[in-house]
Amino acid sequence: MSINLENLPLNSCAGKNVIVTGATGILGEVICHALATSGAQVCVMDLSLDRCSELASALPTPKDQKHIAIACNIADPNQVHSSVQKAINAFGHIHGLLNNAATKTKDLKAFFEPFETYSLDTWREVMSVNIDGMFLMAQAVGTHMVEYEIAGSIVQTSSIYGVVAPDQRIYEGSHYMGGAINTPAVYSASKAAVLGFSKYLASYWGHKKIRVNSLTPGGVESGQNDVFSKKYSARVPLGRMAEKTDIAQAAVFLISDASSYMSGQNMIVDGGLSCW
Repeated sequence: MSINLENLPLNSCAGKNVIVTGATGILGEVICHALATSGAQVCVMDLSLDRCSELASALPTPKDQKHIAIACNIADPNQVHSSVQKAINAFGHIHGLLNNAATKTKDLKAFFEPFETYSLDTWREVMSVNIDGMFLMAQAVGTHMVEYEIAGSIVQTSSIYGVVAPDQRIYEGSHYMGGAINTPAVYSASKAAVLGFSKYLASYWGHKKIRVNSLTPGGVESGQNDVFSKKYSARVPLGRMAEKTDIAQAAVFLISDASSYMSGQNMIVDGGLSCW
């Protein structure tokens, strides 16, 4: 029996229109570049229109295609509805959603406050983006896919700390952007919720040929001090933190038809941290 490997789908997103939320963030920017390089038309979506426009204009553009920039606070139902409709008007249809936006709030000191004194207002502010916003975006895009019978792919960004608990020992002497850091409970709780939400949607929309998967990054190099990087890397079998491109390539795979039989799964890209 011979197998024609030429017909196997590659990690190509040619012909796909994809919305990326949190597009100008730590992972979002690199994911947008990876998707565009793989042939997708990208809707760059984040809070700042200027930053979104700058990123959209910098993306590689396939022939006869375009990328668009849309400012949206995904915690606002009205903004989500109008923003997704703008993307549909520009592209015709949406084939993929990278539900990636998350927040540390505007007050990093409040975000990193110890659990015993953590503010309910801060908790709710984080949840309004990390879970409520993800729900709103999935609902808006998924409804469009159902209505037009699009066999789309929705990828929702979780975190390794939605899978395992953070090792509190690595935070002594660790800093991010000049301040002491930890992983607050609201972050772990919100990212764990992403996993259950993704599995639910995968089963709910499976008969519509809509795939829903979680993408779980391990710790990514993004401005932590050397103390944190060394302590974290010592916990990882591969001995290093993730690079942004490690995560971006996984995102492209999950959006592309190369993962056409994957749904309801959690792709963990953590250098092996969760295996021990």
